[in-house]
Amino acid sequence: MAATTPPKVLFEHEGVFIHSSPDESEGQDLISGFLRIIDKDGETLVEYKPLEDADPSNILCACKDSSSVVEWTQSSEENPHRPIDHQLSYETEWDMINAVSFRRKVHAHGDGGSNHTNDRNRWAFSFNVCDLRSITVKCEGWSYITFHLKDGTALPAIHFHQGGSTAFLDSLRKSKFKKDPYTTTLGGFSKVTNYLFDAFRAPELECHQRPAEEVADLLGELIPGLEINQQEEPGFEVITRVSLDLGPRPEVQRRGPVTMEEWAKYQDSEGRITNVPHLKDLILKGGLCHALRREAWKFLLCYFPWNSTHEERKLLQKRKTDEYFRMKLQWKSVSEEQERRNSRLRDYRSLIEKDVNRTDRNNKFYEGLDNPGLILLHDILMTYCMYDFDLGYVQGMSDLLSPILFVMENEVDAFWCFVSFMDEVHENFEEQMQGMKTQLIQLSTLLRLLDLAFWNYLEAQDSGYLYFCFRWLLIRFKRELHFQDVLRLWEVMWTRLPCQNFHLLVCCAILDSEKQKIMDRKYGFNEILKHINELSMKLDIEEILSKSEAICMQIKNCKDLPHSVSEILGLNTVTEPSAALETSEYGILESPQTSPRSTHRQDHVVSNGHSHLKETTHNGCKVAFIS
Repeated sequence: MAATTPPKVLFEHEGVFIHSSPDESEGQDLISGFLRIIDKDGETLVEYKPLEDADPSNILCACKDSSSVVEWTQSSEENPHRPIDHQLSYETEWDMINAVSFRRKVHAHGDGGSNHTNDRNRWAFSFNVCDLRSITVKCEGWSYITFHLKDGTALPAIHFHQGGSTAFLDSLRKSKFKKDPYTTTLGGFSKVTNYLFDAFRAPELECHQRPAEEVADLLGELIPGLEINQQEEPGFEVITRVSLDLGPRPEVQRRGPVTMEEWAKYQDSEGRITNVPHLKDLILKGGLCHALRREAWKFLLCYFPWNSTHEERKLLQKRKTDEYFRMKLQWKSVSEEQERRNSRLRDYRSLIEKDVNRTDRNNKFYEGLDNPGLILLHDILMTYCMYDFDLGYVQGMSDLLSPILFVMENEVDAFWCFVSFMDEVHENFEEQMQGMKTQLIQLSTLLRLLDLAFWNYLEAQDSGYLYFCFRWLLIRFKRELHFQDVLRLWEVMWTRLPCQNFHLLVCCAILDSEKQKIMDRKYGFNEILKHINELSMKLDIEEILSKSEAICMQIKNCKDLPHSVSEILGLNTVTEPSAALETSEYGILESPQTSPRSTHRQDHVVSNGHSHLKETTHNGCKVAFIS
């Protein structure tokens, strides 16, 4: 008996997802898997298999004690078609160097499901391309593809959250499939070609009677440079929903910062802030004068309720002061002997001391030896470990606290404002870093909507995952801007106007300003990473904010906006009416007394001065940050 020729992998891509429920309003799992095109015994097959551990949170696992930020990429073993450049870091503290790969167990064709649970295995599928009737490609933020077989079977849609759909379709074309020349050729073009597609495809009788050469000639005249595949035998068709026309981008004018006199006009006789939506609009348009920040940030960060009186705020501060120092006493009262038996507390303290000594040391507030600012920075971060011991301290958090302490110049006020900010970015620092992964997917969705050509260029350079934006998102541009510009950006973002996730549009605005240079100079993966890193301290914050707001307005003016984009930016959100809610000119509902994360987690218990700490299990795969 002749030996069976092993299957040849023509194409492979990981990070392809199936949504367990087609209804986005329902809770659903993302089934992560890999998509392949293989040649087996002369037959070309397409197959999808869920990963052995397919939860998307397992794409990246993070621990708090690693010394570098790593690139999330496939290793060369797993994907021989994608070489990896083991390049030294341009900025060793933050750059992303290949060290972590997607984790899966590779199975030979035919036995891939043996180690999967039944629930995961039911999502696997495989078919011969000869049985393929059509492919529906939809681009709504990210691309997702549905295969339709000739027997009427519609397989579950596969979602390319992390790019790769273009490469997959290109691979189909390069695999010598027998394609329908009319539709396959037009797969990636604009509404004009869709119109032409309809003209040449319908009715069916006309389509079959029209010679392929005639179609090619007509299209060649209408769309110069368009190459037409003139194969005569029809195979499968690719039906593509193309990107939207967003229309012109409006001009946005900035104003000066809100002054002390203007702020006073928005307070009643008892100190309540009135007309909050209009006041937030002013802050969005111009920020705050520095003398006002110490008071206004407490409202923007939900430490003070907007409708509280002077007296109510005094009582709140007293209560919060007592609460803070009770927590501070917990770690202050731990003896050296106790700490020797508490490795997590030792690790937190060591990491905090290391980071504090190198945080913003060129700022007068923190410069010099034995600076009181450094002592406060240390004490607040240690106390936060008592407040949220499950999270504790992760490198990068000192960058978020530093500007807040600089503005507040008060230990207690800075702590509670920091708590509120951490409520908003908490998931960025959690073990699985789900917040970072979600934001990178959302950013990719927005960038693809705004400029598909640039997004495709980045994907072609292995940069479609946008990992070069990692530092931007993690610490909200803290290391990209001058210190005073960070203050301006953060107070604008804390208005939560003109949309939710406005910081993602800030990323889009920066990339929009740099895209031409990146493409004209034909930057590859390494050059893109280097170029983005070198933007640090060279960005104009006012220009960025103007462009970010203009992009938001452009998106809002777009008809038939993809649902995924509306969800990311919080547009057209249906909210139950309430007297506690106020609306601004941007149509965003505001709850004046609600923090971004409504519940604070305090899982430690104190008894007779001793801290009883909850332990968590850590995964072996590491990602961390070093400043």
